[in-house]
Amino acid sequence: MSVKRSKPTLKQKKEEVNKKAVLWIGVSLTLLIVLIVFLIILL
Repeated sequence: MSVKRSKPTLKQKKEEVNKKAVLWIGVSLTLLIVLIVFLIILL
């Protein structure tokens, strides 16, 4: 039973990490796009 209980907790932790990673990637991509647009407008 202990083995079965430990597996879902690991999956939940992985899902949380993936969500955080996706959020960070999204924020970084949006910042990069904003910077590129800003450069194009200025140039």
